[in-house]
Amino acid sequence: MKKLIVIILSLFIAHGLQSQNGESKRLLKDWWFYKTDIGSPWEAFRSERLSKLPVFKKVQLPHTYNAFDAVDPDGPYYQGPAWYYTFIKIDTLYPKGRILLHFEGAGQESDVYVFLKKAGHHKGGYDEWSVDITEYAERYFVEYPEGVGRVPKGLLPVAVRTDNSRDVNRIPSDLSDFTIYGGLYRNVWLEYVPQVYFNSIHVDYTLSKNFKKAFVTLSGNLKNFSGEKGKNAVVTITVKDENGKRIKQVKEQIPVKEGKTEIGSFKIKNVKLWSPDNPFLYTFNVELNFHGTIQKKSFKTGFKHFEFEDHGPFFLNGKRLLLRGTSYHEDYAGRGAAGTKELMRKEFLMMKEMGVNFIRLGHYQQPQYVLDLCDSLGILVWEEIPWCRGGLGNDEYRQQARRMLTNLINQHYNHASVIIWGLGNENDWPGDFPQFEKDSIIAFMKSLNNLAHSLDPVRKTAIRRCDFCKNIVDVYSPSIWAGWYRGKYTSYKEVSKMEADKVKHFLHAEWGASMHPERHSENPDKGLGKIANVNEADERSGDFLLTGGEPRVSKDGDWSETYGCNLIDWTLKEQETMDWLTGSAFWIFKDFSTPLRPDNPIPYVNEKGAVQRDFTPKDAYYVFQSYWTDKPMAHIYSHTWKTRWGAENENKLIKVYSNCDVAELFLNGKSLGKRKRNSRDFPAAGLRWKTTFKPGLNKVKVVAQKGDVTVIDSVTFIYQTEKWGKPVQLKFEPAERINDSTFSVCVKAYDKDNIFCPDAKNVVIFGIAGKGKLLDDLGTINGSRKIQMSNGKACIKIVTNEKAVVSAVSKNTSSIFIKINNNLKP
Repeated sequence: MKKLIVIILSLFIAHGLQSQNGESKRLLKDWWFYKTDIGSPWEAFRSERLSKLPVFKKVQLPHTYNAFDAVDPDGPYYQGPAWYYTFIKIDTLYPKGRILLHFEGAGQESDVYVFLKKAGHHKGGYDEWSVDITEYAERYFVEYPEGVGRVPKGLLPVAVRTDNSRDVNRIPSDLSDFTIYGGLYRNVWLEYVPQVYFNSIHVDYTLSKNFKKAFVTLSGNLKNFSGEKGKNAVVTITVKDENGKRIKQVKEQIPVKEGKTEIGSFKIKNVKLWSPDNPFLYTFNVELNFHGTIQKKSFKTGFKHFEFEDHGPFFLNGKRLLLRGTSYHEDYAGRGAAGTKELMRKEFLMMKEMGVNFIRLGHYQQPQYVLDLCDSLGILVWEEIPWCRGGLGNDEYRQQARRMLTNLINQHYNHASVIIWGLGNENDWPGDFPQFEKDSIIAFMKSLNNLAHSLDPVRKTAIRRCDFCKNIVDVYSPSIWAGWYRGKYTSYKEVSKMEADKVKHFLHAEWGASMHPERHSENPDKGLGKIANVNEADERSGDFLLTGGEPRVSKDGDWSETYGCNLIDWTLKEQETMDWLTGSAFWIFKDFSTPLRPDNPIPYVNEKGAVQRDFTPKDAYYVFQSYWTDKPMAHIYSHTWKTRWGAENENKLIKVYSNCDVAELFLNGKSLGKRKRNSRDFPAAGLRWKTTFKPGLNKVKVVAQKGDVTVIDSVTFIYQTEKWGKPVQLKFEPAERINDSTFSVCVKAYDKDNIFCPDAKNVVIFGIAGKGKLLDDLGTINGSRKIQMSNGKACIKIVTNEKAVVSAVSKNTSSIFIKINNNLKP
């Protein structure tokens, strides 16, 4: 073996410069993908002269094979195996070091092959994991120095089989209300480490009573492949502030051994605390020197003190902080779970601009970059493992849950933003097994709680919606959906207080309403009188369904943005007055895909987001801004309500969501007067006007002031006084060119007398013929070929460089067609 290692080291060095500092390389490009199973890894690597099948497609990571079919209205989405392969240049190595493939997450069960040899296996789609491929690489280059099959000389063939097939003994359950994606949807890294290295470093600290000093201890998990015992290594720790100024440096000798070891303790004076308003981060640089070979690791962390007062609010750094939160799923239009850094950063910046200071990362461990964003932007975090619904599985199932909790805490330990480790979600939801054993779930929840506290004695544990486990964890959220799955939103404060009194630490995770984009209502509360104003919190079985059961808004309401904004407005108004409240996490910031909702207005999309899957804000986004932000803003409800309706001279309501002190409204150039903002004056904090519109075009403008700052917003709309009947026909509007090859195509609903039906909810199905393509399967209001109308209108985008014909049809209407001729083609 020694001779083999020498040969391979020489080969590696010949391919590139040797680095003493180590390095990692993100493997983004030059991956090849095949959707379904293959006979063996050899089918990926054999020469095309032997067979051209299977046909692999070139892709770039991150990648999921469910990017589009997760919201395909003809679903369900594909759940099964798929293969990826790539060729890796191994050109840097420590002396006697190790080569690792590091996965930030892969869905949902993965096998890693180096050429034909299985090098690693992992079950779980969201925690990070590594495979040591050192010996496999050494052996391959000895056996195939000239390459083999389609593998070029000097490159290492690596294949990964991922599988998101249904499996009741894997978490999360397939009963979960989100897509369980498959593929390499997070980054894959090639890493080089020395023979003695840290695979993790943790920072623990305590603060003095006045929060001015931090007493810091660093520990590291050491891996030793040197074969030497009783030797020492030198650790140098350097701490810098956010300006790059060195404020502390210590050097220690540590024994070289396997496992956790303390590597340094020191005190930092005049600590700058981390908070949402000032997310101050310190940079820690750690060098490990063993026989002259140096490993360097760098990370950021911050110092804070937090407390959940018993039966009271949340405190950060000694001051009460109302947690103004939302929730996040790793789910993007056209990309599914394969989000890029650019998309993630855009989303979290939008959250911060909405006023968020807290987030529940549901329902699984997120990429490091998401936590980095929360650290740097000042967003406190509840992060959880994907033990979600279904019951409790076998020993392998439980081992996976324990391992994922261990990985979650160990891998995200240093993130300043984290305050809560979530142990589960909706664990009272049966269905995966014939028996639902509460006692077993209670016992396992206790074991997870103990494990979490043994790994991290500072952060709190939490679960949402499992009443028989509520006293196990530190923080509990019951299921309170006042005004959606249960009762009316006006009962929010009463129900919340009733539930909060049952536990020591209450935090409300998940509330809101489904809001079909661009759907608005003149009377959003119509028909809600039959809904009981219950004083119970938990959802009933089947409440999420659109049929059956007792009356509820989720089934009997209009799913308009108007209703959703009223619910959010009322809830935020109430939260401002609940001095005992820790906070809440609105569900959810962005619409996301789910296999459980094929009959939603956008099929397979949960539409509770404040923004769409492509980040297009709904009006709810501005309701939050009006309560949660300081930067002056004003938003007239609504920019997407293009046709309002009613009788001539009928009083109509105009609402302005604003955080300004005073606002003046103008209708068609005439002032309707000024209003002062009062957050307790529902709706719209008193910024509302009743007036009459003229038939036809109307223009509304608001001028709002906050101190010396003035902000202006305006909208135009048609006021329709003609009465209409049942929609019986569709008509295309002229196609609108978006760019050289993209067009927007819209249809409207009309009655038998050709009068527009502005409240029509027909389901429209689009099709295309000729040389063009629908931009569909995006899960957005203009990105689904099957869509429920919003206010009598449905749209889709198409791409064509020549000629295409778009069709549209709805139940009880005839098919209609429109020709698109792209005359820009030379």
